[in-house]
Amino acid sequence: MAYVAVDADDQLEEGPEGLEFKSFLGADARADQQTQSGASNVDRGYLTDHTTHKSPSGFWTVEYYQPYFDVDTSTVLKRCYTTLLPTSPSYLTILAPSADLYGPFWIPTTLILALFLSSSLAASISSYLSDPGTAYEYDFGLLGLATTIVYIYTFAVPVLLWLTLRYIGVGEWGVAEALGVWGYSLFVWIPVSILCVIPVSILRWVLVGIAFSLSGYFLVTNVYPILAMADAKATRLLIVVVGALHAGLALTFKVLFFSYYVVHDIGPGADPVRRFL
Repeated sequence: MAYVAVDADDQLEEGPEGLEFKSFLGADARADQQTQSGASNVDRGYLTDHTTHKSPSGFWTVEYYQPYFDVDTSTVLKRCYTTLLPTSPSYLTILAPSADLYGPFWIPTTLILALFLSSSLAASISSYLSDPGTAYEYDFGLLGLATTIVYIYTFAVPVLLWLTLRYIGVGEWGVAEALGVWGYSLFVWIPVSILCVIPVSILRWVLVGIAFSLSGYFLVTNVYPILAMADAKATRLLIVVVGALHAGLALTFKVLFFSYYVVHDIGPGADPVRRFL
């Protein structure tokens, strides 16, 4: 067997520039390899994927709203009770880092049921205490009335405000943020509606006042910085409109759902369950 001597020193003196490494894997194979490596790192906790994949679908499709419902229960609950704590450090950043529509949908839906059940229970208790021999008939029309009032206030008002701001040139606020602020501001009315079953008029007024103040303060602190970007006259007008609608909602709740009381003396043909302001 013959051997041939190769002078390797001459080749190595050329330096690393003379060396070239070439991958024989295709582009697809390299992409798959990188993806698998990144996924394994995520599983091991070395890498966190913060990339947000935005769907090209239009706002009229279900896929457009799916990211706004991608939120865990603990986050929604934290945002709910934060609305009751004006001194909380996260009071002004309750929707950070991104707004959701899960809470703003279920909060008003739960409030509708709470309004109907609590008002029906309060009316039946008042009817029994006023005249134990009278059978009380539940008014299911209150359910439809509560649905109309709450959903219009929760969804129509912020959308109209957002459109108005866009019209006057204020585009720093998204419609999801507007819906989020209005939806979470109603959370305080859920426990208040339950407590208003107690047939004490002055207590109900106090509870309605507390709910009005907490929800109103939450709206003002989160909406006013956006309104301040508009013209001074437009800002004042929008603040008056928002305040009037909020006060109207509180008064409507009190009159329609929290105004039952006990009547001890009932005349002929009188309604044992009466309402008053």
